[in-house]
Formats: sequence, structure tokens, C-alpha cells
Amino acid sequence: MHNLKTIEKLLKNELSATETYQQALDKFREDVELGDSEHLMPIYEQHKEAVASLQSLTSRLGGTPAETSGVWGTWAKIILGGANMIGKEAVLKTLLEGEKSGLADYQEVLQDTELLPDIRSLVEPKLLSAQQAHIDTLARLLDAATA
Repeated sequence: MHNLKTIEKLLKNELSATETYQQALDKFREDVELGDSEHLMPIYEQHKEAVASLQSLTSRLGGTPAETSGVWGTWAKIILGGANMIGKEAVLKTLLEGEKSGLADYQEVLQDTELLPDIRSLVEPKLLSAQQAHIDTLARLLDAATA
């Protein structure tokens, strides 16, 4: 049960990420001044893959996979809803903070000595490294936007 709760938390985080990126991509598409969204699309796709992996693992562990993120998704809508008034930097900062929070959650999960090998083998080589790559990409985009 403990491991199932861990997976459910990670799944909700990833669902929140996909919802947030979808909103950010929509913003970039509707406001040409925000610029190109091509760098965000691969990150969005990787979060969608993480959702699918975590949903599959939840099912294998006997749980019912979440379909929506809940509160965090609502928070992202509020933040990104106002982003068109403050521009590209605000969108990128919101995404970067979300990625950093997700990275911290993955790192925390890996400290759990009772973590099932199935979960560890998904998080450590795949999800954790993807999260770090997303942070690096967003940091570069933010640097370029503020230069």
C-alpha cells in the first residue's frame, strides 16, 4: 500500500505537468509574441510517457490510476491564466518551478528503503534523468528570454 501511494503521488505530479504544459503550449500558440513552443513540445511528450508508465505500474500494483491531477492542475491554471499579462518569462518560470518540485519528489522517493524495485527502476534511470533534462532546457530558454 505504501508503494502504491508513492506511485499515485508521482502520477498526480506528472498529470499536473502534462496539464500545465498543455496550457503553456496553448498560450504560446495563441500569443505570437511569446515565441516558439517547439522546445516545450518534447518535454510535454516525455511527461505524457511518464504518465502512461506510472498508470501502468499503478494498475500492476492493484491500484486505480488517476486521470487528472486535482489541486495542482487548478493552481497551474490560475498561474498560467495570468501569464499572458506578464509574458514568456512568467510561463517559463512557472514550468521551471514545477520541474524543480517534481525533481525533489523523485529524489525523495528514491530515499525510501522500502521502495519496490519496479518503482525504483522506473524512477531512477528514466524519470529522474528526464526531469533534470527538462530543468536544463527550461533554464536555457529562460536565460535566452531574459538576455
